[in-house]
This record gives sequence, structure tokens and C-alpha cells, in this order.
Amino acid sequence: MSGIPAAVLFDLDDTLFAHRSAVARAIEVQMDAVGYSSPDRAGDVAFWHALEERHYHSYLAGTLDFQGQRRARARDFAAAHGVVLAEAAAGAWFDDYFEHYRAAWMLHDDALETLAALRAARPGIRIGVITNGDPVFQQSKLDTVGLTGLVDGIVASGSLGVTKPDPRIFEYACTRLGVPTADAAYVGDRLRTDAIGAAAAGMTGVWLNRTGVSPDPTDAAEARELGVLEITGLGQLVGALGA
Repeated sequence: MSGIPAAVLFDLDDTLFAHRSAVARAIEVQMDAVGYSSPDRAGDVAFWHALEERHYHSYLAGTLDFQGQRRARARDFAAAHGVVLAEAAAGAWFDDYFEHYRAAWMLHDDALETLAALRAARPGIRIGVITNGDPVFQQSKLDTVGLTGLVDGIVASGSLGVTKPDPRIFEYACTRLGVPTADAAYVGDRLRTDAIGAAAAGMTGVWLNRTGVSPDPTDAAEARELGVLEITGLGQLVGALGA
């Protein structure tokens, strides 16, 4: 397909890697392990996701270090269940949760076949990953689920010092792959952070909207202006780019 760009780069969590499902499984196992009873497990999972969002962005903003945001998540979740955790105890609580999280790591069902379809559609295509996070931690995910040998490079914000949607992280990743941004696409599950950020940097931005959410009107207008593509599954990617 002539429309397939020279490089396609992906977000990791909730794009290729099934992060949210692993998180949901892990927090439920952790609640059972520490004896937190609750009539609303779905609400507990949603609360844990919200804490992750809040405190992980504190880490990305530099107000908490990587371990600090983990302990903060554990303390806040325990407090909501009537338990006060000191600093060391919060760290141990999160370590236990994290083992359950690691046990649940997997790729989305459409990830591997999409990478194969891209390589079949354009021989010599470069495939990469751009992720906000700690480079060692994110690399361990790729290693565990078997992605490392299937991509040509990974750029993690923790090693570069800038995070998505800063255009510099997209530009740097394209430079590492040896392609101009104008001949590269970026696929991610966050409209502004991923798709709009990449499009503003000169790439083709692709929003992976797996759950069919309605975007903020301001974001939607900017996405239209920048030519962002929307797909609901990775299986649609080759067709969307080819068109």
C-alpha cells in the first residue's frame, strides 16, 4: 500500500500492551491478599486507575520520583479502606501489588498481527515505541511480552527528559529510526498526548479509541485540523494508513 509511511511508532501502555486489564486483575488480587472487603469492586478498580493517573503524572511532572508515586498510590488506596500506611509499609504494599501486576502482563490480541501486517504492507518499514515512563521499567515490559525483537527502537521519556506531547520526543524517535517526521505515523490511545502531540510534531497522528469514548470538543476540533486518524482497533491501522 503506497500510503504506508516509512515508519510507524506506537505508544506502549493500552496500545500494544494490555495495561489496564493487568492493573484491574492485580488490584483485585491485592485487595484479597490484604483483606480489604468492598461491595463495589468495580469502583475500587476505577479508584486505583484514578490514583495511577494522578500520581504517575506527578512523576512525569517531576513533583514525585518514581518510587514516590508508587508509595503515594498505595497510601491513598489504603486510606480509602481505613488503613494508614507509613512510608516503608506503603512501599512494601506496592511491591506486593506489583508482583500481581507483572503476573498479568500480556499484549492486546491485535498487537502482533498488526506489526506483521505493517511489515508485509511495506517491506523495510521501521517500527518503534515511544512511551512516557521509566526506561528500565518500560523495557522490562517489552522483554516480558516478547516485543523487544519485533521493534526497531524504543524511546522512553525517563531517559530523554521530555514527555509526550512535547514534539521533541517524537522528533528524537524519528531521528533514531532514520526517517523524517513527515514520513512517519504514531499510534496511541490518548488523543491529546499521543495523536495530537504526534501530528503537531509533523507525523501522522492515529488515535486508538478502543472504548469509543467521545473526545473533548476542543481536542476533537484540533484533531480534525491536524488530520488525526481515528481507529477502534489495531486491526484497522494498515487500512487507515493505506487510505
